Amino acid sequence: MGSTSPMDDSGLAKETSPKKDATEFQPMTWSLKEIRAAIPAHLFLRDTFHGLRFLTRDVLLAAVIWKAGTCIDPLCQRAELQVAITGLGAEVVRWIAWSTYWWFQGLVFTGIWVIGHECGHGAFSSSQRICDVIGFISHSFLWTPYFSWKISHHRHHKSHASMERDEVYVPKTRSDLGLPRKDSQDIDWEDYFGDTPIYTLLVLVRQQLLAFPAYLLFNVSGQKEYPPWTNHFNPNSVLFTKGQASLVLLSNTGLLLAAICLRLACKQWGAIAVIKYYGIPWLLVTHWFIMITFLHHTDPLLPHYRGKAWNYQRGAAATVDRNFLGWQGRFFLHDVAHFHVVHHFFPKMPFYHGPEATMHLKAFIGEHYMYSDKPIFKALWDNYNSCQFVEDEGSVLFYRDRTGKAIRRPAAPYATA
Repeated sequence: MGSTSPMDDSGLAKETSPKKDATEFQPMTWSLKEIRAAIPAHLFLRDTFHGLRFLTRDVLLAAVIWKAGTCIDPLCQRAELQVAITGLGAEVVRWIAWSTYWWFQGLVFTGIWVIGHECGHGAFSSSQRICDVIGFISHSFLWTPYFSWKISHHRHHKSHASMERDEVYVPKTRSDLGLPRKDSQDIDWEDYFGDTPIYTLLVLVRQQLLAFPAYLLFNVSGQKEYPPWTNHFNPNSVLFTKGQASLVLLSNTGLLLAAICLRLACKQWGAIAVIKYYGIPWLLVTHWFIMITFLHHTDPLLPHYRGKAWNYQRGAAATVDRNFLGWQGRFFLHDVAHFHVVHHFFPKMPFYHGPEATMHLKAFIGEHYMYSDKPIFKALWDNYNSCQFVEDEGSVLFYRDRTGKAIRRPAAPYATA
């Protein structure tokens, strides 16, 4: 398992073998004020022009990659190339070129989405107007209802890892899945969780491509106490207050304008071209966004809390930094996965201060800082299979796997509600 507690000489957490070392977990006792005091004050400063440089870079990269994409089909259709490497060879080159385009344009688009995410937190600029204008445009371009998502995302941060109040990635409980009581001796786990690997793979593909739209439209993976048909588009939804209704409608208007632009683009250049240049990269934004957030919040070593055991700083620590795509994740995705823990503590801190701030945070909270350098696709597979449910009782909870086993346990005072 990549997530861990002990630290090595480099300051990064070392890999552990939790199956053999299922030590008790004691929630942290520091106050948020104490943790904040450990972070130098200059790391909380927001620089609008520095943020604009990153945004400009992303837009220019998207334009350059798009321009390169317009050369793929004409180049591969040239008679000289088809004679040199045969028609089949030219088609192979064409698909390799388009796959490269989709990969990098998907990463650039995801980076633009991350800038919108920064704006939603007010981390892009000290000016709320600048944040909202840039966030509204960038997120509408990528089919995210900016203000509606911003509102629910703030609530996620305020209540992260709370079983009763968190907004997303809320674990299912034993009773939610209709499992027998914990003291039952004859549970056939294979009967409940015995999916074939190919079925699990198909479910994962569905999650990666559809989970974010499903969350926005149907509250999938959201707070189960919300009424049916809870969504991000109805201004009367339980997600919003009456005073926020106009912002929800403005978000809907942004998506309507995006739909109009998309229709005009299809009329001008054809649906196939729009799918190639924009649609598939957008699907990859959805994939990367879901993969990043799933791996941030779903891990057998991360606690969830009930009742008074939860507080803000404990919830903020219940996430994990990951070496996500190496240099590509750092460059294109603005460190959104590499330094996520400190972001949960201080969401208004700009992403470009994340590396330095994380050094100070790790030094202060020690074993409560979680890091993993496990390859991300392996982590996705492992965590999807290892994180099935939590217990119905207890105030500190850890995921159990397909055989009902957890690899971490809370200290005795937290084991019962």
